[in-house]
Parts: sequence; C-alpha cells; structure tokens
Amino acid sequence: MSGSGSMCPTEAQNGGSCGAARDPRVIGRAVGNKVTVVLGAQWGDEGKGKVVDLLAQDADIVCRCQGGNNAGHTVVVDAVEYDFHLLPSGIINPNVTAFIGNGVVIHLPGLFEEAEKNERKGKGLEGWEKRLIISDRAHIVFDFHQAVDGVQEQQRQQQAGKKLGTTKKGIGPVYSAKAARSGLRICDLLSDFHDFSERFKVLAMQYKAMYPTLEVDIDGELEKLQVYVEKIQPMVRDGVYFMYQALHGPPKKILVEGANAALLDIDFGTYPFVTSSNCTVGGVCTGLGMPPQNVGEVYGVVKAYTTRVGIGAFPSEQNNDVGELLQTRGKEVGVTTGRKRRCGWLDLVLIKYAHMINGFTALALTKLDILDVFSEIKVGVAYKVDGELIPHFPANQEVLQKVEVQYETLPGWNSDTSGARTFEDLPEKAQKYVSYIESYLEVPVKWIGVGKSRESMIQVF
Repeated sequence: MSGSGSMCPTEAQNGGSCGAARDPRVIGRAVGNKVTVVLGAQWGDEGKGKVVDLLAQDADIVCRCQGGNNAGHTVVVDAVEYDFHLLPSGIINPNVTAFIGNGVVIHLPGLFEEAEKNERKGKGLEGWEKRLIISDRAHIVFDFHQAVDGVQEQQRQQQAGKKLGTTKKGIGPVYSAKAARSGLRICDLLSDFHDFSERFKVLAMQYKAMYPTLEVDIDGELEKLQVYVEKIQPMVRDGVYFMYQALHGPPKKILVEGANAALLDIDFGTYPFVTSSNCTVGGVCTGLGMPPQNVGEVYGVVKAYTTRVGIGAFPSEQNNDVGELLQTRGKEVGVTTGRKRRCGWLDLVLIKYAHMINGFTALALTKLDILDVFSEIKVGVAYKVDGELIPHFPANQEVLQKVEVQYETLPGWNSDTSGARTFEDLPEKAQKYVSYIESYLEVPVKWIGVGKSRESMIQVF
C-alpha cells in the first residue's frame, strides 16, 4: 500500500499524508460544533417550547430527536399562540433550519395538518417547507397504528381495569414495530412504492390478525401515503450526513428540542406510565446520529410546581384546594390531549433524579407567576416509605405510590410577578424560592418564566 500513493482516510480529509510524520495527538481531537439541549425535567408540559423559542432566536438549526405528535409545545409570539407537536418549535424563526431526526416517529397527515394550521395563524411559519429537513431513517406512524393504540387501551381497561393513559397517537405501536424490525421508514416510502405497499399490507394484516376488530383501509391509506411522496421528497436527507456536516462545517448554533420529559422516559421514567422513547439526554445521540462529545449545554426545564397528565404515581399531588388553584391559575390542560393536568407542589427529589441522568448544566424555571397568590409554598425535599427515609427515587410503581413526601415550607410573596423583567424585579421571597431550588439541586437557574409570552422569560445573569 505504501507504494500506491494513496493517503490514509483521516489524513486525506485533513490534507495530510500517511507515515511517520503523523501526529498521534491530532487523532480524535476535533469535536466540531456543540449542540445545546433542552429537556423536560418532570412529566412534561414544563414549558420547553417557550425556552426553545427563546434560544432559537439565535440558532441556525433546531432539531427534534425523539417522540412523535404525542408531544405538545406552545409558543406565543406577538400575541399569537402556536401549537407544535411534530415540528420543532424553533421553526418559527424564519432563519432557522428545522431537522426531524431518525428517532422521531412521523405521522405524515399530522405533520402537514400541524404546519398548515400554524401557518394560518400568522407569519411565523412562512416558507416552512423549504426550511424543514426530515431524516430518511425516521419511522412512519400509520393511521392503523393510531387505531391499534386505542384498541390496546380498551383491552387494558377490560382486562386489568387500568389504562396507561396514552395519547392514542400510535406512538407505542410504531415504536413496538420498530423494535420488532417490522416498521417502515421514510426511506422505504421514497425508494420503491410497490415494494413499500407490499410491506405495508403485510404489516397491516399482522395487526388485523392480532386485533380482529381492527378496521384498516389498506388501499385508502396507501393512496394517501402516495400523495405525500412528492410532498416530502425535497425535505428528506440522510440524517447522519446532515448532522455530521452541521457539526463539522462552519460554526453553527445547533439546538435540540427534547419532547416529553425525564419521568416519561421508557427506561428511567415511572414505568409503565411512560412514553415509548428515550427522552433523556441519551436520546439526543441515538435520535440524531451524533456522538456524545458534541453535546454541550444541557438545560433542564422545570415548572415551579409539578403537573402530570393521565394516571400513574404522583407523590406531591394535591387533591385539594391547592391542586385546584394551581390547575385553574396555570390553565393546566394538555396541548395534545385536552385533558386536565393533575397538580401538586414542586418535587425536588424527582428533579434531582432527573439531574442525575441528564447532567443539567442550568435550569429554566417556568410559571413562577402561578405561585403569586400563595401565602406559603411547599417544596418536596425527601421521601419516606414505611416511616423510613429512602435515598433514591423508587423504580417500582407500587413503592412510589406509598411514598410520603417530606416538605420544606417557604414563605409566599403574595404579589404579582408577571411584570418582572429582571431577577431584581422579583419580590425578595420569590428570589429566595429560586435560590432554594438552586441550592438543593446544585444547578443554577438561568431563566425564570413569569408569563406566556417570549418577553416574560427573565434571564438571570
């Protein structure tokens, strides 16, 4: 090989050549651009869309790495409220390129309905088709996946008397098909439609065999899917190469928008009442096809109290006037489901657990203004089971259901914070509430939300 005149691949890329002159210190040194990651630290609905919207004003690329249209992010710009489910909410910045990674599962009708609905609301989504890139490795959610989701929930109710509380968007079934290696991806749809159709029919018949009551309009759904071939063709790219070029090309600001949240993670959440993807920091690498050394800042988004949609253990839940007041003042209704959210005090044991997994470098504390009317505010700081303190967040749901939360009671500030635009504008007791959270978690709070609009996010210097 030495006489062939060829260069080693690494040297060829760097303009060098093979041989003894190679400096081993260079190998593996180049990392490229770092990505900033925004993740939910509770059970979702923390206000990630608002934080992403703020950061996206200065971003070049905003990515979604997992989940599907079971997620819901709300962004308010110029008094217009936009709801995002599949599209990265950073796409509202006209200078941003939005990327849907391979870890996301895509319901194509839902994607276009969402884009068109938001486009009608204002100018925020103008030209979105030219700014959206979709990974060719992303799996497709079919209408029958959504139907199966509903059938499975009915079966759980009939057989065990307990549902999981899914969004019925087909997320569990499509991730199951992915793991079973029977799923279909965007690249399959665009490659050979005849071959795709045959595989689609096989998959549909498998589901019909499992669920005899399931109705699948095979020809009708294929007809709809064929329409999307032409629509999405210009948007689809090899996601691995897209990310590699973004990371190793000219300096770029890359933002990753996590969907769902830490306690809904398939591995680390309150299983089985979780989503079907990894919505902690590991999902960023697997869902975008990028190495961990390119992960930079990891921002955890924390609501100033705790909410949860659906069923499952919720240690700090307040089934009383406190919970009702939080629900009413916070307008706690799911963006995707329309269901009322259960509400309770801030649980720092839960947040600490999320921090252990994600390694948050800073926090965004949202909806602080909802606490303005409380004369005292409780914060969960420890768990007891059968009268004994436990040093961890329990994996077992039955144990978590038995948890007795130990609270620290802090004084409320009983004044309106919605007009605050600096940390110093906040009442002293509100400042102390924020400082208490920072001290317990040993993570700085970088942003504080005191309202719905972009201008209501206080940056703490």
